[in-house]
Amino acid sequence: MQQEKYYRKGFKLRGEVQHLLDRDYRSEVVEKIRENGNHFEADGLSIRLADEFGFCYGVDRAVDYAFQTREKFPDRRIFITGDMIHNASMNDRLREMGIEFLSEGFDGRPDEKFDQLGPEDVIILPAFGAPVGWVKMLKERECIVVDTTCGSVLSVWKRVTRYAKRGFTSIIHGKYYHEETKATASQTLKDGGNGKYLIVRNMKETGYVTDFILGRMDADELREKLSHGMSPGFDPDEDLVSVGVANQTTMLMSETIAVGAELRKAMSERYGAENLDEHFELFDTICSATQDRQDALFGLLEQPLDVMVVIGGYNSSNTNNLAIISKERVGRSYHIASGDCIEGEVIRHKPAGTPLDAREEVSESDWLPDGPVRIGLTAGASTPNSQIGLAVGRILEARGLSPEIALSSSPA
Repeated sequence: MQQEKYYRKGFKLRGEVQHLLDRDYRSEVVEKIRENGNHFEADGLSIRLADEFGFCYGVDRAVDYAFQTREKFPDRRIFITGDMIHNASMNDRLREMGIEFLSEGFDGRPDEKFDQLGPEDVIILPAFGAPVGWVKMLKERECIVVDTTCGSVLSVWKRVTRYAKRGFTSIIHGKYYHEETKATASQTLKDGGNGKYLIVRNMKETGYVTDFILGRMDADELREKLSHGMSPGFDPDEDLVSVGVANQTTMLMSETIAVGAELRKAMSERYGAENLDEHFELFDTICSATQDRQDALFGLLEQPLDVMVVIGGYNSSNTNNLAIISKERVGRSYHIASGDCIEGEVIRHKPAGTPLDAREEVSESDWLPDGPVRIGLTAGASTPNSQIGLAVGRILEARGLSPEIALSSSPA
């Protein structure tokens, strides 16, 4: 009987791997604080968790499938095309399980292992997905593929594929070097698509595009400013006549909405509102989990806080956006990669707004004020509860308290 070569729905082995998932990612401390209304108090220290934080459904599913894959193929070589998610502890755990990586970080180029893959090898596609060309190579080599691509990402891909088949250029709000954005851009080549895309990082770069559309900037200047995000052979005069807007799912939702609105306005002004359908398309592809975490953070920030702690990978886009939101509203706001970045009076953190690929970390002393203090805490969608629980424990230790008291707390 010929072995199936493509899996997207797991192997129905959740029961067999649940104890491993619980061991590595569950936190009794977090569960207890949740039971207490996301609030914990002790000796003048008040900790409030956002109503939504940490692992989203897509990440949970991807991690689950990775563990199930090792259970299903205990004796096979298993590879993953890149970071499963942007969380260092998670990726280190996969390496401990004997899963090898075909690319690292934002490099986006598979190493020489790609050329050595064969029909007996198992390849995991991460939650970000993988470029169309990579998947094609895996199929040509008859590899066993386990696809954990997030459903929200697939929704964006569907729209980009539609744009390309219709002859529209996809304008993608995202980071041009990010794995998800690269995979999304590659979808323009799928099913005979035109292969045209332009990636814009923010409203400033969107402004360059609208200036060109409205005749305030020429093609050469646009290329000079945005060539890093253009598809090969991009011709602004031809490729910005009809556009469709998509996004990297972990971007700031408010900014994605603003990008779409500015492009719609420019195309309407250039070609007339009555002709807009021929020149502009926009579908709602905002990830609900990303929005939920940002909305929950805004809710948490409505309360008076002295300190804000955001936990998640330094190269995690959604976590960095949470950090930016926090820093704008709480002066003592810290983005930490993991709970062990808190070391008593010292905290190691990434300054809000620094580039994802810079991974800059600084140390700050006396980060926790004396006397009564109110701390808000949230985490990116790639952060397991175990890291959140560790952070709570380290905060308690920084005030000379035992982490164990969080397990015996009553509702605040």
